[in-house]
Amino acid sequence: MDSDAAIQALAALAQGTRLDVFRLLVKHEPDGLPAGEIARQIAVPHNTMSAHLAALTRAGLIEGGRQSRSIIYRANLGAVRRLVTFLLEDCCGGRPEACGPQVNDLACCAPEEAAHD
Repeated sequence: MDSDAAIQALAALAQGTRLDVFRLLVKHEPDGLPAGEIARQIAVPHNTMSAHLAALTRAGLIEGGRQSRSIIYRANLGAVRRLVTFLLEDCCGGRPEACGPQVNDLACCAPEEAAHD
C-alpha cells in the first residue's frame, strides 16, 4: 500500500456514518448485507447511504456485488490488513518483538485465506 491509498482509506473512515457502516459490515462477514439493510440498521436515508457506500468502495474498504435485485456489500478485510500493515510497517524502530502483542491481536481479525481482495 502506498501513502495515497492509505490516506484515501483513512479519509473514508474519518466520518461517523462511514465508520459505522464499515464496522457493521465487518460484523456481518462473510455474508455481507444489502444496501437497504445497511441504511435501515444505521438509520440513514437510502440516497445518503449510497454516497457513503460509494466513498468506502472507492477507498477499497468495501466491495459490492449484485445478488438478484440487491447489491450486497462486504468489508474488504484484505484492504484493512494492508492498511494496518502500512501503518505498523516501521513499528518499534525495527524491533518487531516490541510490537508483537499488538500485531498478534490483529492476526485473528483477517486471516490471509479469509481476505477477499
